[in-house]
Amino acid sequence: MAGFSQEWLALREPADQAARNPGVLAAVGAYFAEKPSLSVLDLGSGTGSNLRAAHAALPDRQHWTLIDHDAALLAAARQRLMGWADEAREQGEELVLAKGGKTITVDTRRVDLDKDLEWVLGWQPDLVTAAALFDLASKRWLERFVAALASQHLPLYSVLTCDGREEWLPAHPADAGIAAAFADHQRGDKGFGPATGPDACELMAEAFRKSGFAVSTGDSSWVLDERHPELRAALAEGTAGAVGETGRIEPAALGEWLAARRTAQSARIGHQDLWARPV
Repeated sequence: MAGFSQEWLALREPADQAARNPGVLAAVGAYFAEKPSLSVLDLGSGTGSNLRAAHAALPDRQHWTLIDHDAALLAAARQRLMGWADEAREQGEELVLAKGGKTITVDTRRVDLDKDLEWVLGWQPDLVTAAALFDLASKRWLERFVAALASQHLPLYSVLTCDGREEWLPAHPADAGIAAAFADHQRGDKGFGPATGPDACELMAEAFRKSGFAVSTGDSSWVLDERHPELRAALAEGTAGAVGETGRIEPAALGEWLAARRTAQSARIGHQDLWARPV
């Protein structure tokens, strides 16, 4: 799977937390409200941002297994979580954290989610979750993933999956061409076969419904304004870099667009959260 730097993940985390759909998260919390404890499998966990954002809505005792292919990100997750917690200690290979009245045990595992997907889901967690992951996966992989969850009767809480909506202000003449070229780049192979990109949300929801799951979705778009100059600039540069790889936009036009976007007033980038549970 395509890697992401610790710097990029740290830069986007505040916007991710602000964008997360509160209604979808509340529904997840309500589903598990009667459970005294909860085991969570977090796929593509990065540095643990999903845990930091979701823990408060979940039961008082939680065990999170953070799964990523990048050993450096998993090591960074341990350090970030120890600094974030009110109290933290190591217990063998696990972390034991106290945060806001919750007791959270954390395990980290380096796993290839293409090769070992069914094996990992066979650990039988109470909840599977992921953030900003599924738009990187192919249609075939997503169908395989949903089938594996259905066979184990496991619910999924997915957040911040890109849905292709993008609006920068003020508008620029190259916006439509840039957006189309970027969408094509998103559909390239990110390690799980040709990626679904902006189609991932709809494909996943349809696959879950066909498997007999109840599905709820909610908007979790980034709204980036004057409070997010570094993230807006990094997003514009990343978009321009990806579009440049497609060869679909003349370099001069792409450079003009990037210069305008570095100083844009705002950007709204579409994401969706999804809550799917067996019925």
